[in-house]
Amino acid sequence: MSQRFPGRKLSLFRLTVVIAVVALLAGGAYVGLGRYNDAQAASNDPAIFAGYVDVTATPTYAFEAPVSKAAKSVVLSFIVSAKNKPCEPSWGTAYSMTQAGSDLDLDRRMARLVQQGGTVAVSFGGQANDELATGCTDPDQLRDAYASVVDRYSLSTVDLDLEGAGLSDTAAMARRATAIAAVQAERLKAKKPLSVWLTLPVAPTGLTAEGQAAVTAMLAARVDIAGVNAMTMDFGGSKPAGTTMLAASIDAANATHDQLAKLYKAQGQTLGSDTLWRKIGLTPMVGQNDVAGEIFTLQDANGLHSFAVSKGVGRISMWSLNRDATCGPNYPDVARVSDACSGVDQGDQLFSQVLGQGLTTPLAAATTAAPQATARSTQVADNPATSPYPIWSDLAVYVAGDQIVWHGNVYLAKWWTQGDVPDNPVATDGTTPWQLVGPVLPGDKPAPVVTVPAGTYPVWAQATVYLQGDRVMFDGRVFEAKWWTRDDSPAAALQGDPASAWTMLTNAQVQQLLSGKPVPSAKPAASATATPPRTATPAAK
Repeated sequence: MSQRFPGRKLSLFRLTVVIAVVALLAGGAYVGLGRYNDAQAASNDPAIFAGYVDVTATPTYAFEAPVSKAAKSVVLSFIVSAKNKPCEPSWGTAYSMTQAGSDLDLDRRMARLVQQGGTVAVSFGGQANDELATGCTDPDQLRDAYASVVDRYSLSTVDLDLEGAGLSDTAAMARRATAIAAVQAERLKAKKPLSVWLTLPVAPTGLTAEGQAAVTAMLAARVDIAGVNAMTMDFGGSKPAGTTMLAASIDAANATHDQLAKLYKAQGQTLGSDTLWRKIGLTPMVGQNDVAGEIFTLQDANGLHSFAVSKGVGRISMWSLNRDATCGPNYPDVARVSDACSGVDQGDQLFSQVLGQGLTTPLAAATTAAPQATARSTQVADNPATSPYPIWSDLAVYVAGDQIVWHGNVYLAKWWTQGDVPDNPVATDGTTPWQLVGPVLPGDKPAPVVTVPAGTYPVWAQATVYLQGDRVMFDGRVFEAKWWTRDDSPAAALQGDPASAWTMLTNAQVQQLLSGKPVPSAKPAASATATPPRTATPAAK
């Protein structure tokens, strides 16, 4: 009893009010603590930018020489099933991993990017060809296929781009989820955690039913999903008339956020709003989309970036870094999608810079390309036995496309050169004839010369007349005449002399011939004189 107000008692009504107020305050504190914990959990996962690179597109995109700080994080695309070998990974069916290492110098270029502080992830699937799980029905072989890619490139992040049959095939979905869960568990046990992103098509209303099923399948298989990357592109009929690409993308993001909350809750996981936003990625197709009339502009990119930052979106990507440029004057129809330009006038701006502002944190842990080059503080004594290409010589002549080794690195000739030191420290990109490809890697050895069967072409004969485009064999190699010639030995071309009447076919061109693919003839050099007619070779007297 109060001594200040003797005899006064607390009424039942007042007691009820007090209890209600205390409960409200306690509940508010609980909610506040929950939101605080949610925000803290979300902040533990950094927001990232990582642009997709189409590895097999022509012309080859030099991701190892990033055009912006944001472009140092890349998602190389796409690993799919090899033709007629569904359990064998390939790059777009065009190259096995081994072939990509030799023909595209892919491992070396990945190592070069990492040397500069970049990171690499690899994407499986895509719109074309078959994602591994679609055709590979053996569970063990499928798991090994995924693991072989992760191991070869020492990946800490993989991306599963599920479209078409890769998304609609429920049996494949189950196989994929089981295999990825196993690979992820193995990596975690080895203390090499693997982040897994699901990249899925969306409409302004969010994930499709198949996309939601894909998320559910992964969660049910106990895959720890880093996030769901919404492809905010190619909306087609799902985008209401008059809706901008930016508005449709924002609608898709908000809807996907709400859907993920329900999908996680259905699996017994309740995630806060901030945590869910950190588990969302947004990937526009910059410039002209595949759907006529859909154009994602630089203004849209600015708007999407602002939205993503305000919500705490975990990832922004773009399709693709290959296309982050204004189309040149020789590309007449910018409404037709190009693999090498965006179809919009970018001026001096890059989509990667706009979308990646402040989001340059690498993908997961620092990803390294395997095998790795050894760090060195002194110049390397090059060894022909462990060099994939000839060692540079100041006496040799090199032409565009030639590759050499110098001081532990591989260089590519951009034009004719002789005597220009590849690692000249004061030469600028515009003045040096050499492009740094990447380091010599452990296990490298000289590339064998690709030969053709005897009789594929006639052996060069000194007195014979050859016209532009004629091919001959000389010293085990295939040569093609640049113009009318007689008595000019291909030996000069073998040494790289640009004045030679002959050009030597590269290993890649010879491989094309062996696979039955035509190799275009070299263009004839300009000449002030008419090409003499072919004449019969005089008989010996």
